[in-house]
Amino acid sequence: MKNTQHLKAYVQMHPDNKMAWYLLGKEYYKNGQQGKANYCFNQAGEVYEAFEHSKVPAEMLKQYEDGLLQSARERQAGRLRKRRILLAFLLLFLLLIPAAVAPELTQDSLAGLTSNSASALPEAPPGNAAEETAAPDEPAGLAFTAAGTDAVSGSQGLAGILQSAQTPSATAMLGMKRSGKWLIWTKGLPLAATIEKSREGRVTYQSYNPAACDCQPPDAEGIKQQAASWQEQQEELAVLWSAVRTYKNSKGALPKSLEQLVQPFPANWLGAVTPLMKEEFAPLRSAAAGLGLPAPQGTAAPAAGASGQGQTGTGIPAAVNGAGGGGQPFFTGPLTIIIDKQKHRLALTSGSIILRNYEVGLGGERTPEGNFVISDKVVNPNGRDNGEFGSRGMQLSDSNYAIHGTNDQDSIGKDESLGCIRMNRKDVEELFAMAPMGTKVQISKGVLPEELVIPDDRFPDDTSPNQTNPHKVYHWLN
Repeated sequence: MKNTQHLKAYVQMHPDNKMAWYLLGKEYYKNGQQGKANYCFNQAGEVYEAFEHSKVPAEMLKQYEDGLLQSARERQAGRLRKRRILLAFLLLFLLLIPAAVAPELTQDSLAGLTSNSASALPEAPPGNAAEETAAPDEPAGLAFTAAGTDAVSGSQGLAGILQSAQTPSATAMLGMKRSGKWLIWTKGLPLAATIEKSREGRVTYQSYNPAACDCQPPDAEGIKQQAASWQEQQEELAVLWSAVRTYKNSKGALPKSLEQLVQPFPANWLGAVTPLMKEEFAPLRSAAAGLGLPAPQGTAAPAAGASGQGQTGTGIPAAVNGAGGGGQPFFTGPLTIIIDKQKHRLALTSGSIILRNYEVGLGGERTPEGNFVISDKVVNPNGRDNGEFGSRGMQLSDSNYAIHGTNDQDSIGKDESLGCIRMNRKDVEELFAMAPMGTKVQISKGVLPEELVIPDDRFPDDTSPNQTNPHKVYHWLN
């Protein structure tokens, strides 16, 4: 940790030294602080790219780092000497003046101080500064983001907001509760904090955590309605963004039009298209082209053991978006399906965030573990919506296993299939609409929470009738 502090002090004095940023990022990475590490790597720019893709001797890096640390230690030692001298003069000055009696602090004054002060700000990454002031009225045109309530209560989410060069003047942070390693995305997320940034760079942070502040936003109902709309839009954008990614991974090029994602079976990458998807396809495709997909990796599910650069494990947001918008969506990581054989759960995730968590029927040891992709999406398998495979089927990697509906609802939550994953009708139809073809599927044990995440208002499912397959009889291991 001492090396981290010394390197941090050095980059504060030399913000243009990209090698120093890179070394600081390596220190944060070793300490498990992925969010700060990613920020430093971004500041390092081409230095990060050069050193991560070359075989530079470790001794050379160590020698350079030791030089930076020595320089930082000498500067810190000089500051300590100056502080000691100032402290000695201050003590001498206090000894020469008479004592003064401080005015009495009343209970009312203490209460006023507590209720009117904004929550403490986090330690911002090197090069960023934040000020603590009283909360302003909520401005119009509020942008939104979301983070774990534990991160927001500690004000860590502010660091992620300040890192964005395109930060809007006012941002509302919604709070997601944590369940183990996961953050839970539910409809109606509560307002956790607001951040306002002036043109001069002055930042005002106001917490609405009941434990920290007995306060209500000026337009609570209006913010609630805007937040609900933002959440719906981000789900739709997440589905479209993920479909663009899986298409690119399969075809080697981005789709030229939305129509390429909604062709008749078997080219039905998307199960359904919403008006927002039609409106936002061009801006999202431009953003994807600018990022050179598949570069913006989301943090894979912590339980699955992968990592990336989308939402971080601390719940710090990866992107800030207003209502509508263009640019990168909030869910920068691809949608992934995770199945927990031990708890009979199937979750749709993005990074470390669970968007849905359904109860499913399985086949016990007959259900294979491992990694798959959705290779076939079919409406009314074998020409029926009430047969053994229900109204939707999603085949796993051209195997005899699939995620599908069932005509045996009592088997949900049990191990009665021959290996397939059975779902309730509404659940499988929503998953079919949200999970594009090519979506990764991970099957293992003990990785998901028990809590179901199923909204009352389901994802829009305007499935076209051209997604059936009359030319094939499916023999999945149901």
